Amino acid sequence: MRPGHDFIGVGVGAMVFDDDGRVFLARRGPAARNERGLWEFPGGMVDFGETMADAVRREFAEEYGMTVEVTGLIGVSDHILPAEGQHWISPSFTARHIEGTPEIKEPSKCTEIGWFRLGELPEQLTQASRDTLRNYTPMG
Repeated sequence: MRPGHDFIGVGVGAMVFDDDGRVFLARRGPAARNERGLWEFPGGMVDFGETMADAVRREFAEEYGMTVEVTGLIGVSDHILPAEGQHWISPSFTARHIEGTPEIKEPSKCTEIGWFRLGELPEQLTQASRDTLRNYTPMG
């Protein structure tokens, strides 16, 4: 049984900001579960018994060598991909980069990373990332 295929999966993502107000994005690689080649606010699947915030912290550490602090919930997306036969529920969070120079730790799942200003994001975003951006309200 595979999450997102045989039953609804739960995958978290986060808009991680640096001290300069830029947000971290990753481009999905050939081994990504879905939406390959598109840019995303990264994250991953929530493991059984794991909190969503813990999943965000774990995924950023595992995939990019980053320590992040989860600061808030943005919203939840119905991440339904009929063409790929997948259905996910995708909570998205805001987070702050604490330490660690981002690097690609899983090159088959991610081909490119970078920091971007909100007004200069790539156009090719995943469905969940577009939903996150639409629901994001800047603080301050």
